Amino acid sequence: MQQQIRWASMSAVMVGLLAVTGCATTSFTSTWRAPDAAPATLAGKKVAAMVVTPNDAVRRAAEDTLAGELTARGAQGVASYTVFEGRNHKDKDAIKAKMDQAGIDGVVVMRAVGKDKEVSYTPGMYSTMPMYGSFWGGYYGYGWGGVYDPGYLTTNTIYSVETLVYSLRQDKLIWAGTSETVNPSKVDAFVRELSGKVVDQMTKEGLLR
Repeated sequence: MQQQIRWASMSAVMVGLLAVTGCATTSFTSTWRAPDAAPATLAGKKVAAMVVTPNDAVRRAAEDTLAGELTARGAQGVASYTVFEGRNHKDKDAIKAKMDQAGIDGVVVMRAVGKDKEVSYTPGMYSTMPMYGSFWGGYYGYGWGGVYDPGYLTTNTIYSVETLVYSLRQDKLIWAGTSETVNPSKVDAFVRELSGKVVDQMTKEGLLR
């Protein structure tokens, strides 16, 4: 039952990305790379894009976007739903066989792991001029200069995503990262931004050339 609740919760997070709007900002809170992983290159290689969610519509939309971003960076991005059916996604042996058959060299996996609200308060400000005087000489200027700017609350939505990169040729996890995105836009823009951040971070850490 707990497993079903967790899957439903993560599905709701991914579905939520389809509706929210705003200006997204993505940053990594943690990264890890296999110390013995050989440098990899995406150029010309088939790399599967996998988004872990039981919601098939969300999965397809996100994987199409991720595959497109991988292709734009020189790989042959392949949406994983085109390799194996959603109903078989938990059968790891069947998935591995399908990946091998399709000639997949690597896999980029994304999974939503959390959604939080962050509320911040900006206090009000009251600016004044020193004194009253005649209307034109004092009050008129005071009236415009002594303005109260009320405080306000700002609510940010923060999505946490785990990204894992596997080399099927090395048969190992070569990179992992957890990122936070503040106020993401629709899922395609969100995945596009996150994909770029992942590739940039992997390049900095010497896993991509």
